[in-house]
Parts: sequence; C-alpha cells; structure tokens
Amino acid sequence: MTKAATAVLLTALLAACTTVPPTNVHQPMTARPMPRTENLAATGSIYNAGNSRTLFEDRRARYVGDTLTIVISETTSASTKSNTNASRSTSTTASIPTVVGLPFKALQGMDLSASSANSLAGKGDAAANNVFTGNITVTVIEVLANGNLLVSGEKQVSIGHGTEYIRLSGVVNPYFITSANSISSANVADARIEYKESGVISEAQAMGWLARFFLSVLPF
Repeated sequence: MTKAATAVLLTALLAACTTVPPTNVHQPMTARPMPRTENLAATGSIYNAGNSRTLFEDRRARYVGDTLTIVISETTSASTKSNTNASRSTSTTASIPTVVGLPFKALQGMDLSASSANSLAGKGDAAANNVFTGNITVTVIEVLANGNLLVSGEKQVSIGHGTEYIRLSGVVNPYFITSANSISSANVADARIEYKESGVISEAQAMGWLARFFLSVLPF
C-alpha cells in the first residue's frame, strides 16, 4: 500500500511540473514534406520530370511541408449595455357590513385592506478590447481537395523562468498569399490563434487545485 501511495504521489508531482498549456489548434502542428518519387534516368534535357516543380512556379507555399508566414494583426472591440426597470403595485380594500342575524358579530363592521408592491431594476455593462500583433511561420499540413491549404504552427519563446507559446492554425486560400510568401491573419479561414504562457508568473495568477475544489463544493 505504501509503494502504491508513493507512486501516486510521484505521478501527481510530475504532472504538476508539466506546465505546457493545452491547445485547440489543428493537429499536427507541423508536417514533413511528402517523399519525392525516384529520379528518372537522365535524358540529356534540362527538365527532369522526377525532380522538379512547375517550370514557372514561384516559391509560395503549395504542398505539404511548405512553410508560410502569417502576419498576425487582430484587433477586436465589442461593447454592450443593458438597462431594465419594472414595477408593479396592487391595493385591495374590503369591509364586512353589519347585518342583523349573522354569526361572528365581532367581525362585523371591520375594514380590511391589503397592498403589495414589487419593483425590479437591473443594469449591465460589458466591454472588451483586444489587440494581437506579430508574425509566425506555419507549415502546410494538408492540401484540401479545392486547393486550399490547412496550415498549423507553434512558436515557443523562453524568457527567464517563463515560456510563451504562440500557436496558429487555419485554412489559407493560395490566391491570397503574397509574393513574399506571407498572408494576413484576416485572410485565414477557421483561424485559431492562441497566446499562452507557462512559468512562475502564470502559475501565480492561477488558483490552486485545492482552492478550486473547495469553491466547487462549498455552498457559499
């Protein structure tokens, strides 16, 4: 039993040391180029069908394994405002007349009244402004049937005791790729752009698992 508990504890500690943040970009995040066919025998001409690209083709990304630079320029701004007011009031008055011959004479001639009032006032404001700029080079991981390119990539930057992860994936139309083999992130369909970090600073900003456990089970 002691060995089993020790193994569980070591596993938990090792899992805690793994601080690579999860991702939601298309997988895999890189791909090797497809192997070329064997070279055909030399025929004496300049063009070799077994080891060539299109004669007038530039170096833009077209095949699995090619790289492409994405110019990230994301600016989003959104705001919403709501205001609600509702009220209702009710008043009721009744009296018991004096009638000869009826029982409960003590209640005769008594006036009864009742009133109620309800009010509701609500107000809400929300605003979000996000700016994300930078460059990242991704890899073509799949060429779709219509010629579009599914790209994905990751950039890791380690500074001191922390590591920054920049990830991007999406579908690129080859016609939008510039002559410099780059494209704006605004022209990437189904774009998934992530900026995450790991290290002491990011861990200090996250609530511990024990505190999250008590918050999830305590009713207050």
